[in-house]
Amino acid sequence: MLKLTSMVLLALTLISSMARAGEPRTPTPGEVFEGRIMPIFKSDQPASCVQCHLAGVDLKNYILPSHEQTFASLRDQGLIDLADPKKSKILTLIAMGDKDADKKASLIHAKTRKAEYAAFESWIAACCSDPKLRDLPLLDKSKLAKPERPDVVIRHARRSRVVDSFERNVWSQRMRCFPCHTPHEIDTKNPQHKQALAKHKSFVERDDNAYSHRMILFRETPEATVQYLIERSRKAEAAGELPLLNLKDPAKSLLVLKPTSKLPQNVVGGNGLPSYVEPVSHLGGLKMHVDDQSYKAFMAWIQDYANVVGGKYRSVKDLPADNWQPSRHAVILRDTPQAWPDRARVQFFVHAWNAKDAKWQAAPVAFTQSVLNPRRNAAGLLFLFGEPRAIGDKATKTENANLKPGKYLIKVYFDRTGRLKDDPTVFLGQSEFAGQVEIQAKWGEGFPKAEAITGKQMK
Repeated sequence: MLKLTSMVLLALTLISSMARAGEPRTPTPGEVFEGRIMPIFKSDQPASCVQCHLAGVDLKNYILPSHEQTFASLRDQGLIDLADPKKSKILTLIAMGDKDADKKASLIHAKTRKAEYAAFESWIAACCSDPKLRDLPLLDKSKLAKPERPDVVIRHARRSRVVDSFERNVWSQRMRCFPCHTPHEIDTKNPQHKQALAKHKSFVERDDNAYSHRMILFRETPEATVQYLIERSRKAEAAGELPLLNLKDPAKSLLVLKPTSKLPQNVVGGNGLPSYVEPVSHLGGLKMHVDDQSYKAFMAWIQDYANVVGGKYRSVKDLPADNWQPSRHAVILRDTPQAWPDRARVQFFVHAWNAKDAKWQAAPVAFTQSVLNPRRNAAGLLFLFGEPRAIGDKATKTENANLKPGKYLIKVYFDRTGRLKDDPTVFLGQSEFAGQVEIQAKWGEGFPKAEAITGKQMK
């Protein structure tokens, strides 16, 4: 009986051991890291970060060679929630692409994003259940895994910030291109748009495919327009044409060359057709002048975009201000000094009166730029400054982009050395100061109600 009992116990032990041997073993944090995180680190494919960021950050930036160091690094930066691993900030950052308004981009990167999220979620859960990892000593700050650029610079390279800047600098002035490049702005119920509708119809009848793919620059939304400009620029370079956005030489972008070019018949060597190589010609003729406020805004955006995708911004001091938006207020300077040459470049800065301190505010509230016309006048629509961007996000929008009537100081600057020719995006400084005029401004809309000053008034 005793012998039988011993045999039964032995059999039960063997069965139990076999059952345990057949059970799936829970992978260790190190095994999950090697199997799911390191492939991301070693991959030459871009992470899903590129969906929201044009430059400056990659998921690989947060991974170190060992799972212990990587976990400690993320933990010490507040990117892992030890109490609730599923609420870890690194997971939230990866999942941000799900909320992207650009559904096409979201769909393209969905597979990569889901794989990254699942890998980090699994690894973080394994790490947080390991007391030894949770209690690892703090890493030296110099050893933390993170992008080289500051957070402000990374946020500046966000696609949403670039689109926001485009909306204020370029999209806001799209009606200069109406109706040829802005068919979505045509109102079929508006009698005043009858001629525009006829012109649009003629384009479609001539070659609907060429018109829709080449001439409709401004799409239904700023986001769609930016995407079109990017995609069309790639195709143009492949076809040997100048791109709409020339990242190597922004001044050679068709987006500024076309509206500042003459009609085909007025261009040397012109054949009556629009040209997409130098010398560029434009069937719409002149729509803006080189160095006016629109040209400056277009160039500022193209240059900023080129710097973003080119990784030119390394520190906060490298970033442009880009905290302005357009208004309908205008300033005009008449009877300019005779010493100024023809086509002189002029900038205006508007300063508000601080009644409480009884002095002019040091920082301007608005600016514009112009060149002397044949009558030797300079005029431009104002861009209003918002609050300085403290976190590198979207520019603060000024309320209705309007200035309140009242007492203002207009400072006038004259480009004596050709700085704006070399870089249309710069602001002139004290060495270019020409004079200032105090005014009681009503700030109406458009050039007919522009605030006018004269050269003789300048002090």
